[in-house]
Amino acid sequence: MSKPRIHILALGGTIATRPDATGAMQMGLGADDLVAAVPGLAELAEIEAETVSRVGSHSLSFDQIHALAAKIRGLEADGFVVTQGTDTTEETSFLLDLLLDLDKPVIVTAAMRNPSLTSPDGPGNLLAAVRVACDPWVKAHARALGVMVVMLDEVYAAADVLKVHPTRLNAFASTQTGPLAALVEDRVVPMSLPVREAIVAARRHFGAAAGGKAAPVVLLWMALDEPGALIDAVSGARDHLGYRGAVIGAMGGGHTPERATDSVLKLAAALPTVVAGRAGGGGPLLRKTYGGPSSEIALRAGGVLWAGRLQPLKARMLLETCLRAGLSRPIMGEIFDAFG
Repeated sequence: MSKPRIHILALGGTIATRPDATGAMQMGLGADDLVAAVPGLAELAEIEAETVSRVGSHSLSFDQIHALAAKIRGLEADGFVVTQGTDTTEETSFLLDLLLDLDKPVIVTAAMRNPSLTSPDGPGNLLAAVRVACDPWVKAHARALGVMVVMLDEVYAAADVLKVHPTRLNAFASTQTGPLAALVEDRVVPMSLPVREAIVAARRHFGAAAGGKAAPVVLLWMALDEPGALIDAVSGARDHLGYRGAVIGAMGGGHTPERATDSVLKLAAALPTVVAGRAGGGGPLLRKTYGGPSSEIALRAGGVLWAGRLQPLKARMLLETCLRAGLSRPIMGEIFDAFG
């Protein structure tokens, strides 16, 4: 029986760093280096390794992820593994999930410990990612699973995974839903299938997104006694400072300080504006509980879009994709409302 063909695409990140003369970690390793560090890969699959970039994930762009999605669509393989840095894994994996509709596994993995440290996790995460990409259950449910993130022997849905700690080994979790599967010994143990109706519905509108022009989205955070001056600067500028949309990291179930609410509503009149919960755990926002000028009822009535269970970073991915595809506000409202 022939082995599955797995295509590894390396973007850079901690998993691909090496020390310079001062001991500081620098980008430098490529896909072949990563594969060479994990001899066990050859037992699982026929590996094709490709270096796409050598940058920290904090320096990746929307255009690069769109290009990566197009590249994956054009490759002949039984599964795909993307290696990158952890700084933006929760964002890039979700963007890939919005752009790719494949019946083949697509896995994103990374590392928290760089290769110079004792027990670096990169080789183990890469081995686990390839094992997941080869697994019969995963292959049979690839379209239902969507893009996955594999870290520390757990498999997460791209729409739900969060980076919950800046440095620890167990930095990733899906706090609302838990993992889709776990790796135990040489097995992938299934646990659940993700709820994906909202993503599937959104993709029907994204045909032009891959070729669309970049649409910068500003991310603004609400906090105690925020006056809204930055919001006013964006909405009041002739070109909105170059932004085409905005995401507001709002308080509680979807609230803003009263003193900033007029600014938020003016911004929503000028640009598509989405409220997402700043708590970051992925829980759905309220829609019709509280009244008053800064409540969820008032903000929704004022034309603010609602992110549902998407936290601000993922809401920004979705809004940029909607804008890049040239969607109308009513369609964008339907897309975001589907997320709860």
